[in-house]
Amino acid sequence: MFYKGNMSSYDLVILGAGAAGFAAAIKVSELTNGELKILMVSAGSLGGTCVNVGCIPSKYLIEAAKHYHLSHSVLFEGVSPKGADLDFRKLMKSLRRFVEEMRREKYEMVLQQYGNVEFVEGWATFTSKRTLQIVSGDNTREIGFHKALIATGSRPAIPNIKGLEEVTYYTTDTIWSLEDMPERLLLVGGGAVGLEIGQAMQRIGCEVTLVEVLDRILPGMEPDISESLAEVLRGEGMKIITKASIVELSKHDGHACATVLTSEGPKSVEFDALLLATGRVPNTDKLNLDVAGVETDGRGFIKVDETMRTTNHSIYAAGDCVSKRWMLETLSAREGAVAASNIVREGSSIIDYSTVPVVVFTEPQVGMVGLTEREVVEKFGACSCRIVGLENVAKARIGGGRGLAKLVISPNDGRVLGMHILSPNAAEFITEATLYMKHGGTVMDIVDTIHVFPTYAEVIKLAAQSFLRPLTRMSCCVE
Repeated sequence: MFYKGNMSSYDLVILGAGAAGFAAAIKVSELTNGELKILMVSAGSLGGTCVNVGCIPSKYLIEAAKHYHLSHSVLFEGVSPKGADLDFRKLMKSLRRFVEEMRREKYEMVLQQYGNVEFVEGWATFTSKRTLQIVSGDNTREIGFHKALIATGSRPAIPNIKGLEEVTYYTTDTIWSLEDMPERLLLVGGGAVGLEIGQAMQRIGCEVTLVEVLDRILPGMEPDISESLAEVLRGEGMKIITKASIVELSKHDGHACATVLTSEGPKSVEFDALLLATGRVPNTDKLNLDVAGVETDGRGFIKVDETMRTTNHSIYAAGDCVSKRWMLETLSAREGAVAASNIVREGSSIIDYSTVPVVVFTEPQVGMVGLTEREVVEKFGACSCRIVGLENVAKARIGGGRGLAKLVISPNDGRVLGMHILSPNAAEFITEATLYMKHGGTVMDIVDTIHVFPTYAEVIKLAAQSFLRPLTRMSCCVE
């Protein structure tokens, strides 16, 4: 399988050492009993975005903020909160230490288990459709490959705002270097990551102002979910300004200020820290993809088919550098595994984007899978759906949980086409809806499934049962 020539050759070269790259390296090694010679090249830290600057640090902060927030909140009569103390510097230090532990345990130590995988810290660029130049420190070499996987991930997009260079700003990648908690945080962007970090900062005592250019937060999700979550966040003190944009940033006498253009005219917002959560761009611009015969879309994301193969049939791509709707660690890993299967045996696996569960780790959490009501109407010309508020769920009434669930089914045969949940612990049970969809389940399949009572997950069954009768005519655990 080796590239024929005088240069060093590899069966597989993986560009990137994140979720997709590691999933592929492990899968290929397992499918071939470690017989293939693999080279993994990465300019960034092992583990990529998720463990270093994404899922792990953000969820650590979210969980800490939740505990702090609950220690100051009255949930039950007769139970008086004492109120925890906060040492922000110590919290951030422990967060960074946990990131290091996870990177070492889940990536550095795992890599040592695969003797067929050679790792190089450096930069790679294509020099032809079957060759790469690797630059590592002062060493430069050219290698050949039989197959390659591009899994170089993405980085924060930096918006073009007048005066941005005059103020200190953070991205969702660099916010973890904070030492002192800002009194006022200006958050630009109402997407998932921005909301997660913004709410956590608000809960530990920071005054957060969010500016979103579109008419609602989470613009890609169900409007019912967006509106309900916005209400919760505002109730916790977050200021949310939609249909607005920052036109200028400035600093005077040590005070940073943003001029925000809103539907009601310009507003001035002072802040101590600026967090940019305005999307991400792919790390593909320095790969020399034209020479490799790999096509990208208008934003630089790599085009792939359902087997994760690019327009160069010897090169595959996976992870956040791929053109798709959602950037998720779990999806990147799945794409890496699908690519690996096809690298070993072409046509052996395909990716299914229709049943990908998506979660936003705010409190309450957002969990969704499948189509929205609008998408179903556009596809079928009609839609059947039901919305159930969490006030109808006993567990939510006990624990003070707020939210709703929206079940979207086919108007033709009752198949589950989408599930949209705003609820505590939604991340823990959205996979149930995913399985119904993956296996062609109907609304009656949900009804006929016994659910544990009382749980937040009961809202899925209640949403299904509401197609049969009004909620007011249901007793607890009605079948």
